[in-house]
Amino acid sequence: MKKSFVILMALIAMASFATAADFHIGVVTGTVSQSEDDLRGAEKLIEKYGAVAEGGMIQHVTYPDNFMQEMETTITQIVSLADDPLMKAIVVNQAIPGTTEAFRRVREKNPDILLIAGEAHEDPLVIESAADLATNNDFISRGYLIIHTAKELGCDTFVHISFPRHMSYETLSTRRNIFEQVCNDMGMKFIFETAPDPVSDVGVAGAQQYILEKVPAWVEKYGKNAAFFCTNDAHTEPLLKQLLEYGGYFIEADLPSPLMGYPGALGVDLSAAQGDFPKILKTVEDAVVAKGGAGRFGTWAYSYGFTVTAGLGEHAIRVVKGEADLTSIEDVMAAFGEYTPGAAWNGAYYTDRNTGVTADNHILTYQDTYIMGKGYMHVTDIEVPEKYLK
Repeated sequence: MKKSFVILMALIAMASFATAADFHIGVVTGTVSQSEDDLRGAEKLIEKYGAVAEGGMIQHVTYPDNFMQEMETTITQIVSLADDPLMKAIVVNQAIPGTTEAFRRVREKNPDILLIAGEAHEDPLVIESAADLATNNDFISRGYLIIHTAKELGCDTFVHISFPRHMSYETLSTRRNIFEQVCNDMGMKFIFETAPDPVSDVGVAGAQQYILEKVPAWVEKYGKNAAFFCTNDAHTEPLLKQLLEYGGYFIEADLPSPLMGYPGALGVDLSAAQGDFPKILKTVEDAVVAKGGAGRFGTWAYSYGFTVTAGLGEHAIRVVKGEADLTSIEDVMAAFGEYTPGAAWNGAYYTDRNTGVTADNHILTYQDTYIMGKGYMHVTDIEVPEKYLK
């Protein structure tokens, strides 16, 4: 009897997926080792809409960890999704270098597939030329808001940690320049520190070891009222671990999430809270407070990487069904909100800083900042001065 019931429920689930899967959505993310949150967003979509292999809607593939050296493999992975006659949209998060070329090749195979780039790494004008929709964290507004929050918390120095590859990205270099200008305007010191690139020969382990060894000296040099920021996910865990030990502030990650670096840095087990972000945040916050970090460590309440994958996948489905407009900020925010109940979002269309032209297919977004032991900072309500937007 029990076995028959299980079979019946499985058949019902397959039937529901079959009904929904009149079309397929391709989702491309990094692996667990490089961008776990992005991948978990794909898993959430599969949980909700089913995998193509099981009669569902979502076809998920990953790109290589060493994507800069294996760009052709990345391109091939993305383009292969276009071989599916039911494929209606492809979402890539993060849209690493090579995504533009992949989208162009997909367009040659099937011009009707919607192409969506989440957290695009390539220059805005480049990805905008190939994607139907591109999104990024609002690197312009956050360039002001992160410093504003640091100042509000009592910081006097802002230490920006990165490396040449990231500084070659227009989005990241623009934000870095805004950081420095805002620091100057607010009377804070701006410091740039270089760390090894995790996709270089030293690998992730070497890059992380460098951060572990350097942070104590940085804190001693710049003081415990210094806020630290790194542009790479792999640097985040060792940075947090040492700041919790030696002092300093961490406003939020480059791509914020309570899962970004905190579990490893704190040694907390979140297996019982998987997928439950309010529970994850509470567990992380309790651990940070217990370590004496209240008021010094922040995040977004819901993972940015998780939300972009799941939210853009949701948005793509709604667009294909005729329930949303592809390039509507309101519709994108509504899809993000599906996976972030209670968190405020804000954003705008991207305006090229050289030409002054606003792109109608490139949306910048950000979520309210949450400081452990303090709460939301309401940065989504703050008006960013026009001088930094330009």
